[in-house]
Amino acid sequence: MTRRATVLDRIIADVRLELELRQSAVPLADLKARVKSCRPARDAYSALRDDASVSVIAEVKRASPSKGRIADIPDPAALALAYEAGGATAISVLTEPRRFGGSLADLAQVRRVVDIPVLRKDFVVSSYQVWEARAYGADLVLLIVAALDQNALVALLERTRSLGMAALVEIHTEAELERALAAGARLVGINTRDLKTLRVHPEVFRKLGPLVPPEVVKVAESGLKSPHDLAAYAYQGADAVLVGEYLASSTNPAQAVKALVAMGAHPSVRSGRR
Repeated sequence: MTRRATVLDRIIADVRLELELRQSAVPLADLKARVKSCRPARDAYSALRDDASVSVIAEVKRASPSKGRIADIPDPAALALAYEAGGATAISVLTEPRRFGGSLADLAQVRRVVDIPVLRKDFVVSSYQVWEARAYGADLVLLIVAALDQNALVALLERTRSLGMAALVEIHTEAELERALAAGARLVGINTRDLKTLRVHPEVFRKLGPLVPPEVVKVAESGLKSPHDLAAYAYQGADAVLVGEYLASSTNPAQAVKALVAMGAHPSVRSGRR
């Protein structure tokens, strides 16, 4: 019986088509030349590993397959500056165009204006995309374990590190966590959204968080709609949270980030972290 394609399968298929077009338009040699003129990547691992508080990765996000259109963002740089002013530790920029409305141009605009680490959030399946990320100024790339076989995961992690960047390795199950750790991940994103069905299961972080070694930074992804949700993730051991829809759709993103950051630094939250 033929396996029915999942949402993730369809996204990856489209990503590969887009990738072919970009590779035809911009040879890898051109990206490598551009990387030589980039300033070194910022140390995202150290920035996110803050024992005094829960770090906030604030996301520039226009749309998603689960929610459709989330926010009109005519100026991603202005939004990123608001996030930085609110105290975000890092900025995540969606660069997938078809379902998330993002672009590499968004990444470049954000990089030009903020001083904190920037994550390229996309469905990375090729080292070409890692070179793109660095060429456009990213300090981190997202690597989704469910989208990669083990050899590809290891190779992409190695390429990321060779360019001075960090990788946020996203997992959804215990088996994926084992694969991420075996590959040498130092930043693990536990996504409570199942990319095959798009449903959110908050209990996933509660189950997987304690299995992550203490030297590995744990990032909670999806399902955060208030400072109280950040506190809940913190009590379950989160070192950082990645927040998209809640912040991108806010009428005052700087204040929304500030409220999350304040909760992450609150004494009761700090003392409750495990």
